[in-house]
Amino acid sequence: MKKFVVTLALAVLATGAAHAADLGGKLLKVGSDTTSPPMESVDPASGQIVGFDVDVVNAICAKIHCQAEFVTTGWDGIFAALDQGNFDLVASGVSITDERKKAMDFSDPYIVNSQVVLTRVEDQGITMDQFKAQGRKLSAQANTTDAQVAENLVGKENVVAYDTFSAAIIALKNKDVDGVVINGANAAAYEREFAGELVASIKGLQSDPIGLVFRKGDENVAAFNEGLQEIKKDGTLDKLIAKYWGLK
Repeated sequence: MKKFVVTLALAVLATGAAHAADLGGKLLKVGSDTTSPPMESVDPASGQIVGFDVDVVNAICAKIHCQAEFVTTGWDGIFAALDQGNFDLVASGVSITDERKKAMDFSDPYIVNSQVVLTRVEDQGITMDQFKAQGRKLSAQANTTDAQVAENLVGKENVVAYDTFSAAIIALKNKDVDGVVINGANAAAYEREFAGELVASIKGLQSDPIGLVFRKGDENVAAFNEGLQEIKKDGTLDKLIAKYWGLK
């Protein structure tokens, strides 16, 4: 059992409604940085955006009568694009933080995720104390909670932030850095993709609740929380977690 997601089902407050909200079949555009399997990525065979976040949003929409159209958007500008109305919500493994809540609204959490450090296989078994003592460098995607965790671990001077996560992985493989801080929910996918090369050596770092993101004051937040409550109650969310992480 993977530890990173599964304190998830944080309680959603009961609304007292007998049925979830009904959005009348409304089409909602969903911004997503589709470079983070299994949360979201582009299936090379079909060209479709797939992943856990996609399935969660679609499951909620089935409960509250809406349709979701996912739009690939670079992480660096995803919240600005939401604010400008380019789409209606963001589903992209977004950590709920106090700082972000000042500028945007979140749904209730649907998983709890913890960061890990991905290293080259020859460093498997290294501890964070050793990492710090040896002055090793970490990388992460810029403007993420992963980057904040990296800075807290080894100091800003020992962190190299990249615009994309794939660039951080390339830097690790090229030995420009010694580790990449990554969401635990994504780590298993990268361990499979780079089997024999990269491994999650340090686990169980900072844990963050993950939520869907809306513009401030968006009335759809309440509807999505009702739908989220429904897919928790009927077991749909647990089935999706099992589908992507094999959790019982």
